[in-house]
Parts: sequence; C-alpha cells; structure tokens
Amino acid sequence: MRTSKNLPAFVTAVAVVLGLSACSGGDDGAGASRAKPTNCTNKIVHEDATRVSVWAWYPNMAKVVDNFNNAHTDVQVCWTNAGQGQPQYEKFQTAISAKKGAPDVVMLESDQLVGFEIQDALVDLAPFGADTVKKNFSEGAWKDVSQGTAVYAIPVDGGPMALIYRTDVFRKYGITAPPKTWPEYAAAAARVKAAGGPVFGDFGSNVPAVTTALMMQKGAQPFGYDLSDKQNITIKLDDQATKDVLTFWGELAKNGLVGKEDQFTTDYISGMVGGKYATYVSAAWAPGYLTGAGVGGGTEKGTWAVAPLPQWDPANPVEVNWGGSTFAVTSQASDKAAAAKVAMGLYADEPSLTDGWKSQTIFPLNTGVLTSTEFVDARSEFFNGQTANRDVYIPAANAYRGAVYSPFTVYYYAQLQAQIVKLNAGQTTGAQAATDLHDEIVKYAKTQGFTVR
Repeated sequence: MRTSKNLPAFVTAVAVVLGLSACSGGDDGAGASRAKPTNCTNKIVHEDATRVSVWAWYPNMAKVVDNFNNAHTDVQVCWTNAGQGQPQYEKFQTAISAKKGAPDVVMLESDQLVGFEIQDALVDLAPFGADTVKKNFSEGAWKDVSQGTAVYAIPVDGGPMALIYRTDVFRKYGITAPPKTWPEYAAAAARVKAAGGPVFGDFGSNVPAVTTALMMQKGAQPFGYDLSDKQNITIKLDDQATKDVLTFWGELAKNGLVGKEDQFTTDYISGMVGGKYATYVSAAWAPGYLTGAGVGGGTEKGTWAVAPLPQWDPANPVEVNWGGSTFAVTSQASDKAAAAKVAMGLYADEPSLTDGWKSQTIFPLNTGVLTSTEFVDARSEFFNGQTANRDVYIPAANAYRGAVYSPFTVYYYAQLQAQIVKLNAGQTTGAQAATDLHDEIVKYAKTQGFTVR
C-alpha cells in the first residue's frame, strides 16, 4: 500500500545523516529500561507475555494484531496507529533524534528504509533468523529490504505496476486493445484527443515515486548506494533514460494528451469517476484505494480493466513497483528478539493475508499467497470479473528485480516534484529537468557529507 501521497516538512531531519554523533540511534541497551507498553489500541490476550509495541496503519490492522496475539502465548503485540505514512515517519524521526519514544516495531515503506538505516535506527534482522522467511518472498521484494547480508525489514505488501483503463472510453474511441508500448500509449492518447475524448492519463507532480519507477523501467539507475560504505554514493539523474521519460511525459502534458492534476485529491477522484481520464498508471493496490474513495461503486462500476504496464522494449520487458510496506525493528526495542519475532510473524499468517487481499487492502508479497489457487484465480469485482492477479499483477511481481534507494528519498522526491511542476507549466524541458535535478541532488548530497561518485 502506498500512503505518502504528499511530501512532508521533515526533509532535512531525515536527510542529515552523516557526521552526526546522534545518528547512532541505539546500542543493544537503548530500550532496556523502557516501561512495558500499555497504550495499546488492541486487546492483550496473554498478560504475562513479552509485550512488543508496534506502529502501523494498515486498514485491517486490528484484525491482524488479534490474529497474532491469539496465536502466540510468549509475545503480544501492543499496537498504535501513529499516523499514516509520512506523519508517522515524522514522529519516528523525532524519536530517533531524542533517542527515546520509538516503538519496538515500525511500519515503513520500502523506499524509506535506507534513510532510517543510515541513522542506525533499524536493527539487522539477519542474526534473529530473517533468512528463515526469505524463501517466502521474491528476489526483488527481498532486495528492497536488504543491504548485503543485512536484512532491515520484512516485506508485507507491494505495488507491481500496471495500466488500469476504462473499457467504455476505449470502446467509444476505437481503442481495440490496451497499448503494449509507450509509443502506442502516446498514439492512442492522440487518437482519443483528436476525436474530442478525455485526456488519456495524468502526470501529477505529487507522485514522484511513479515517475521514478518509470525512469527505472526505461533503464535509469538513479542511485547506487551500499550501507557498508556510508560515505559514498553514486548519483545518475542526467542520463538518457531519465531525460527520455521526463521528455515523454512532459510532451504528453504539453500537448494536452494527459492531465496535470495532483493525484489522490477530490478533483482527481471525481475525474476518475466521471471518465475524465482514460487510463491510470498505478499499482496493484489501486483497486482497494479507488473503491475506498468511492470509485467502482457507482455508475462507472464494471467499466474498469487492467493490462500489463506498457514497455519501452517489448522484447526485454521491465517490471517496476510503486509502494509497498514492511515491518522493521527499531534500535530502541527493549527485547530485539521478541520484536524480530513480531516483525517476521505479523501479517504473515494465512488469515491475515487472505483478509488483506480479499478486502483489497494489500497486494501480498508472500509467495505462499502468490502461488495459491484462490489468489491466482480470483476474479476481481473491480475489474468486472477479470483474473487480474493471474493475468497481470503476479507476473509483474515475480519479474520485479528490486530497486536501490538513496538515504534521502524524501528530499529527492521533493526536488523531482518541483521539476515536474515546471515541466507541466512549460517552464523547462525533460532534458533540462533531468540535468537540473541531477545537479541539485549532487549538491545536496555533498552538503550532507557524502562523496558523490
């Protein structure tokens, strides 16, 4: 599930990570004297068991926590919703800086992990048996939570990307099949516009993670970073692939073929409901989000379908991911072994995973679910009975190879967002936006003490 739809004000707090004595967030005794957590939203089933505090925001978290606590006599989860996405991250960052106040286990999106890892705020779970659950995840999902042999979180859900489209719009304007390539996408967009139809998609500035994923699909590798070598980072944002993607979407926006609205807003949702957009380039969690926002429950119900994400080179397809959350153990945890047990076991049982995907709360990354007949052959109500998992999302999830994120994802996203705003306003070109973005991120990295290679 993706939640960080708008960028927060704590950019600098997370990004200042080198040269600070305070960034060594926790020795093994950091939380040893902490009182037993009592501000639990949920019921504690076994009062004498070790209690592990958890911050998490999944919509069905109450049921997930109850499932865990009912199944364990030695450890119990004390759950609090400390905010959804970025509001929670701000609170976590405050706790890191204060060296107190963090939970034992925290939910983090995979693209945010490195920014907290570099502050020594997260525990390497490898010594606590993380490899015993590695087999439950794909190569790409595991790469997103790992640094070399270290494992800093356990994956739960992901966002393999695809092309959601309105069958009524396609039918009305003679688009007989969803585009398989991005040039086909642009051609279909031009055809619909020429016939007086709606914009084909949207290039919203507030979803820089989408643009980054599409850059990676084209072959860009924005960052190279290894936590074992904290001082050095590779930044490559002025490469041809990045320029090509920004140019492609900038030209679509300039020519009125796609919209320029921020996503996740009331206006955007109204547009989706009203047929203002022919397609939605999004992730496997999108149906759950859209139905929760009221889309798919009105007159447009039954009009949606999903197809694989268009490719640049169909002979060498590349699948990418948007979003996805994990459970990590914080360095302030009093009992790291118990916390690790929770991180590895929470939302990992069959009842919780099944409830998650059936309610469209998550797209699970657990291979036990991804290979189950019930999940594979499930017919999506949102997609009018289409076997979306089997046809689109599972192949995309299995083919995803993971990504390398920087220690300052939030700052990078903010700067990419600024460039997209300029692109949409006609104030820059895709090539210039890539160069300016590269220069800004390189400069920023150096001010934070990194050596840029």
